[in-house]
Amino acid sequence: MAAISIPFDNTYARELAGFSVPWRPASVPAPRLLFLNEALAEELGLDVDALRGEAGAALFAGNAVPEGAEPVAQAYAGHQFGGFSPQLGDGRAVLLGEVIDRNGRRRDIAFKGSGRTPFSRGGDGKAAVGPMLREVLIGEAMHALGIPTTRALAVAATGEPVFREEALPGAVLTRVAASHIRVGTFQFFAARGDDERVQQLADYTIARHDPALVDVPDRYLRLLENAAERQAALIAQWMNVGFIHGVMNTDNMTLSGETIDYGPCAFVEAYDPRAVFSSIDQRGRYAFGNQPSIAQWNLARLAETLLPLIAEDPERAAEQATAVLERFPAAYQRHLLEGQRAKLGLTAGGDDDGDAQLADDWLELLRAGHVDFTLAWRRLADAAAGDEAPLRALFENAPSPDAWLARWRERCARDASGLDAAERAARMRRVNPLVIPRNHRVEEALAAASADDDLAPFESLLAALRRPYDAMPEHARDAEPAPAAVTACYRTFCGT
Repeated sequence: MAAISIPFDNTYARELAGFSVPWRPASVPAPRLLFLNEALAEELGLDVDALRGEAGAALFAGNAVPEGAEPVAQAYAGHQFGGFSPQLGDGRAVLLGEVIDRNGRRRDIAFKGSGRTPFSRGGDGKAAVGPMLREVLIGEAMHALGIPTTRALAVAATGEPVFREEALPGAVLTRVAASHIRVGTFQFFAARGDDERVQQLADYTIARHDPALVDVPDRYLRLLENAAERQAALIAQWMNVGFIHGVMNTDNMTLSGETIDYGPCAFVEAYDPRAVFSSIDQRGRYAFGNQPSIAQWNLARLAETLLPLIAEDPERAAEQATAVLERFPAAYQRHLLEGQRAKLGLTAGGDDDGDAQLADDWLELLRAGHVDFTLAWRRLADAAAGDEAPLRALFENAPSPDAWLARWRERCARDASGLDAAERAARMRRVNPLVIPRNHRVEEALAAASADDDLAPFESLLAALRRPYDAMPEHARDAEPAPAAVTACYRTFCGT
């Protein structure tokens, strides 16, 4: 079995000594490839044909570390549900290395579920098939929706059980990311008073994600500004598709602005800002509507680590960092409204003073009527084309949308775009998905894969999620909401 060659260039391991621990993934008894993201592999410049075979299964299960890889377990800390843990780290993950993709971008390739590390804190470091395939489904859905995200390159079954509440089939996920630098990575060294390493990490992060800042005098303040801007844009996109991350701890917020760690995540169906599905979020800290404020809170924790770098005078540093944080809500609202205007069929970047209120009143209608979030937006596009029946069917047992629809039509009529009805509807359908990872469909697919070793439901759902804006008769059931009784008792789990 020929070894697979990957052109690694591992700056994190090479330039940041002491930021991780060299560590090899555990070997497993019976590697078997369950999923290979061939398009992503091509993007990374990898040999897809080689990855499809036994050598690929051995690689993605952790049995064969390719030449040039420098596998490490990364160190980081984090606030988890508001409480600070000074040492977390890659308890079941290993950064295999970095590659430069076909577009010249540096990308991490990492394993998840590849065995115990020095950061495992008593855990077994393993992962089960279901949660790893969940990362595939949600990550690929987010990518298709145009939302910055880590992505799954592969999932390999290990041939050994993982023991949770019951014995489950084991698996290893291979994840690709712009980087795995987290707010918690900065917190790890700041908590130890190691300002030198915080600066080293900040300089590395700037070189990797904000190279234009490398020689800028106030680069550390600008790093905070750029991180805040990326998060404002990201959370706005989450909110505009109804995505609930479920566990927005500081170790789950990247400096790159990508969504990371699809554990107890879910999508809202009947619109409710208070929606919580995560079994571990018992007080609703990370409820759907709280996500923007939690992002700002997490950024404040990042700012705390950067204060010694921002200015020598602590008061001046705090003043400058606070100003950045105080601008976050306006940046978030700007990104949110830009997305909402597109979803409403209005000119992107328009300056109509009433658009924010129009969007807020639409969401209030959905909330009051327990209307499905995704279908309401999609069927508003049908109304733009002149067919209101599908939209009105959603409001059959809800307050009438007539008054709001009259306001919306009036606003469309004076929109600067001058679009006709068909063009407006077509634009709306390009930004309002028909298919999202409906929670019950995801669970069906994962149950079949885990309990019956049947990947057909997973593969069918994945195909639908990769084309979220297209109406495909063969995937019509994937666009249907779950019965209200199912959604009401639905809970997600972190998969650890």
